[in-house]
Amino acid sequence: MTELLRQSLDYFLSIDITEALGLIFGLLCVYFLIKENVFTWPTGITYILLSLYIFWTQQLYGDFILHIFFLILNIYGWYYWVYGKKDTEEKVVVRWLSLRWNVVYLFLSLIGVLAFGLFLSNIHVLFPNLIPASVPYWDAATTSLSVTAMWLTARKKVENWIYWFAVDILAAGIYFYKGIYFYSLLYFVYIGLAVAGYLEWKKLAKQKIS
Repeated sequence: MTELLRQSLDYFLSIDITEALGLIFGLLCVYFLIKENVFTWPTGITYILLSLYIFWTQQLYGDFILHIFFLILNIYGWYYWVYGKKDTEEKVVVRWLSLRWNVVYLFLSLIGVLAFGLFLSNIHVLFPNLIPASVPYWDAATTSLSVTAMWLTARKKVENWIYWFAVDILAAGIYFYKGIYFYSLLYFVYIGLAVAGYLEWKKLAKQKIS
């Protein structure tokens, strides 16, 4: 027990400042998202910029590419939340997807996992200067599902939280395996926040219907 405590203390004393800041801004981003607060976007952009550096240094190329998409979608989401409301609405409202669109997004997400996993498996062949991807298909799963989740977040769809829940479980395991412990901890916390976010947005969607 003493040895475990010593190792834990040594790790936290040597923690990378970029990981620590990523943890802080990541939590702020999700907190604001649960509250349907537009500040989720600037805090999210800060989190993404920190993450880009970390993922590149850890050879998590799928996550690196994913967060470039995230950066674009965060800018879009910020714009849409502020300017995308209908003339009869005070702001963009939380809504559910139709069954048809649920099937479409799920199908596209699964295709994305297979296609991007194949790409990541061969990325070192296509780009010889790169180190082979660590966990290509797991990395591809978080990438594909996260793109879907981020798009649904930007469009204020309740189902975004279901996708985030799946992503958070996968990502927590990947980052722990890679030794990025602060990000692993962050995603374990995200699992609970995804449940809280789903329940909160479910109530908001009901309020809009009633």
